[in-house]
Amino acid sequence: MNRRKFLTLSAVAALMLPIAALATDYRAEKPDTWKAKTVDEAVKALYGDVTPIESSDVHIKAPKVATGAVPVRIQTNIKAKSVAFFQDVNPESAVGVWSVPEDGIVDYHLKIKLRQSDKPAVLSVIVEGLDGKFYTAHTSVTVAGATCEG
Repeated sequence: MNRRKFLTLSAVAALMLPIAALATDYRAEKPDTWKAKTVDEAVKALYGDVTPIESSDVHIKAPKVATGAVPVRIQTNIKAKSVAFFQDVNPESAVGVWSVPEDGIVDYHLKIKLRQSDKPAVLSVIVEGLDGKFYTAHTSVTVAGATCEG
């Protein structure tokens, strides 16, 4: 590796280190969240006994009917500390939890696989606000055709 490339990569790594140091490892800190079989169990393992407030400022968008990987978009303009995403048809309910950096923008796009079920899957988002409150939104997706074994 030439010296210039080494210095450039070192500078990029040094800039990324503070960002990585701010991230919370929720899998290590809250392992029961990832074993929970229901959304309520997962929320309790992650945040304790909280009662999230339904909020029109939290948006979760997904197609009403999907096969294979389901595209999901999570957005909020609430100043957030963390964002958690759950579903109710796969064996474990927690999908992901993200720490939101100061002045961070919550506009996440992801794809998830959902098990085909006789009822629509309910996708839920909980936003932990910097104000100490918890906000939530939900949407439903009917999974047709493909299945996710897991």
